[in-house]
Amino acid sequence: MTALVGAAAGGSAPGTPPEAEPVAEPVAGRRRRRFLPYLLLLPGGLWLLLFFVVPAAQLLATSLYDRGGSLETGYEQALAFVNYVDAIEAYWPHLVRSAVYAGIATVVCLVIGYPLAYAIAQKSGRWRNLLLVCVIAPFFTTFLVRTLAWKSILSDNGPVVEFFRSLPLIGDDFRLLATPAAVVLGLVYNFLPFMVLPLYASLDRLDPRLLEASRDLYATPAATFRKVTLPLSMPGVVAGTLLTFIPAAGDYINAELLGTPNQYMIGNVIDSAFLVRLDYPQAAALSFLLMATILVMVFSYVRAAGTEEVV
Repeated sequence: MTALVGAAAGGSAPGTPPEAEPVAEPVAGRRRRRFLPYLLLLPGGLWLLLFFVVPAAQLLATSLYDRGGSLETGYEQALAFVNYVDAIEAYWPHLVRSAVYAGIATVVCLVIGYPLAYAIAQKSGRWRNLLLVCVIAPFFTTFLVRTLAWKSILSDNGPVVEFFRSLPLIGDDFRLLATPAAVVLGLVYNFLPFMVLPLYASLDRLDPRLLEASRDLYATPAATFRKVTLPLSMPGVVAGTLLTFIPAAGDYINAELLGTPNQYMIGNVIDSAFLVRLDYPQAAALSFLLMATILVMVFSYVRAAGTEEVV
């Protein structure tokens, strides 16, 4: 009876151990746990600082050199913003051409890659791993060798041109190599995996119960895709288009091997300015312009798409 009265009064019954009081966490432990995320970010931050921020700052400084000098006489440091004006006036067609080629290649990659990624994520079954290996298999060969292979495929005596020449509406003078179409085809082939893999990762996380609920509500397959599948896969669409457009805009191998000087992109101009003409200020100005233009386009696109979490 005494034990019951003591328990009702808030005490503990005889023979029961007292409740353990919470032990206050040491101040050093709280500080360590607070700074742990920053310590985990430190290696990546140092890497970006050494191999992105420092080179970008050096590139910006080089772009402002006085172009009156040379490698023999030396360049003088000056705030020569006229280098940017000269670069835009001289090579704006190459900037526009790079954006157009990269944009077309990105759209084609999206049209090809979305059905492929959907099939691998939702319909492939036990063949999924094999299909993913087939998607990334081109990476086992160097970029240059793959582009040289396309040069042979699209040559005037290649199988693709011979097929088109066999059609009744195509003349014998039809050719693909050294045309804008060849450059775009090379970009599509080389950067298609960058579109497929983010789309696959996004579609693979799609909850099948949402698709079942859409069918239970008598939605057509087209409506299910438009109202459920596509909105939920938008992060993959945005990530894939960015990963495709950004390297395609700065590429110069495809235009060099599959095109002519009439199809040269801004990457070809930068390569020539750095390694042939040795005009380092103009080359740096063009590089900085390309980087700034891509950044503006990327942030504008992400804001318009409404998926800021992919950045």
